[in-house]
Amino acid sequence: MGAIAEAAHTSSELHALGLNNQRLAINGVFHASERTDAVACAIEALGQEALDAMPRSLRELPQDQVPLRAFDMVGLVALRALLTPGAGRIAPQTTTVVDTSERLPGLGTLADDLASARHGLIMVMGKGGVGKTTVAAALALGLIQRGKTVHLSTTDPAAHLAGTLSSEVPGLKVSRIDPKVETQRYIDRILATKSPKLDAAEQALLLEDLQSPCTEEVAVFHAFSRIVSEGRSAFVVLDTAPTGHSMLLMDATGAYHRQMTREFEHGTAHVVTPLMRLQDAAYTKIILVTLPEVTPVSQAAALQEDLRRANIEPYAWVLNKSVLAAGTRDPLLAARLVGERKQIERMAEGLAKRTFALPWLTVPPIGFAELSKLVNKPSPATATG
Repeated sequence: MGAIAEAAHTSSELHALGLNNQRLAINGVFHASERTDAVACAIEALGQEALDAMPRSLRELPQDQVPLRAFDMVGLVALRALLTPGAGRIAPQTTTVVDTSERLPGLGTLADDLASARHGLIMVMGKGGVGKTTVAAALALGLIQRGKTVHLSTTDPAAHLAGTLSSEVPGLKVSRIDPKVETQRYIDRILATKSPKLDAAEQALLLEDLQSPCTEEVAVFHAFSRIVSEGRSAFVVLDTAPTGHSMLLMDATGAYHRQMTREFEHGTAHVVTPLMRLQDAAYTKIILVTLPEVTPVSQAAALQEDLRRANIEPYAWVLNKSVLAAGTRDPLLAARLVGERKQIERMAEGLAKRTFALPWLTVPPIGFAELSKLVNKPSPATATG
């Protein structure tokens, strides 16, 4: 759904620029061959639902549909196979039943780990489209289930936390750092503080200065700092914006830290900056969310390296939409599990200190009831990682 909405938005922008020679390529179209496989049928139904809901602007474009392949589309051989009719056909011997005993621990185990602290900040990070909002909302509910008070917030303009939860939950505060709202709040606060000391011309000049694009960055940083500081007395779960936006916010946090340390390096005052809180592993837990494919795992690894350069160590990775964890008998999906296993091994061999899995779900995890199922307390027999 999200990818099609983004394609429609891009198409509209191109039309506005006069670029009307457009063609729509729909990648990864899947048709279940094993009709008794609930996972396969649900994946097919979700894809068909997205195609049926396609905006008219896209539907009218000439289009190509690229079927889902049994292998990741990475590398020259795979890309050549993409254009070869019949490439990637599944041999009968690959149709094996997945051994679901291999499952990684789920979000319930992660919620238990996080709830062992009395308070703190939990930042859920990753590229757009990997499921950060779902994971953040589920972890917030998991902490509520375990008797904690939680503030669930987001810096992601595309996130819809209220819609994901679909109802109010006792003990849970939900908010969003809206750049426009925060900018206006910041401008109003500066004007209220400084205007009484200025004449009309000086007030007009101050207001003009505050219209700078930098003002929004400062305002969002201040809002972020307030959210971070709440972790001193309660749990804060922060659903961050996609990686690029989040790293810009980290850069602002680092710049503020450097400024504060310069100002107080010869003084006696003890300064605790937001960056210092993010670097404090007892205070902040960074959760990286990824998908079981080559590119998303590589992107999560790059984000982890960026964080480490700022002396921020991720606490855990969450592998979202794992077909291996869900189990399947469909030949095509079973063949793709080879690639998923490789990514799990890759994560285990040095990328992630702790890995948790969220299986591909036949029922979308929307609303209190479905999200709560993801973080129910695990049974004693659940594997650990």
